[in-house]
Amino acid sequence: MRLMLALSLVLLVSVAQAETDPEIDYLLTAVESSGCTFVRNGDDHPSAEAADHLRMKYERAGKRIRSAEDFIKRIASKSSLSGRPYTIQCGGGAPEPTGEWLSQQLAEFRSAGQG
Repeated sequence: MRLMLALSLVLLVSVAQAETDPEIDYLLTAVESSGCTFVRNGDDHPSAEAADHLRMKYERAGKRIRSAEDFIKRIASKSSLSGRPYTIQCGGGAPEPTGEWLSQQLAEFRSAGQG
């Protein structure tokens, strides 16, 4: 009986993690494919690495993230360890706060009728 209960809980957790908000999926893909440099705690990271880091944080946060806005504010804007804001630099442009960049990406996604 305990084994059945344990297996059921594992299955529920797996299903919950597999359900991802389409807007958050879009933001993660936007980060990954941007080719921009992300600065986290003073270190530069390529876009694919940044997306992997944000995915890991999102998976760990679980159901505490209820929307794309939550994702941006609570996961993707600053380090949960140091509290330092993340920044992004695309091409030769000036670095900008990652939260602002992601909010712009989300607005464009929604205005295109995707969200």
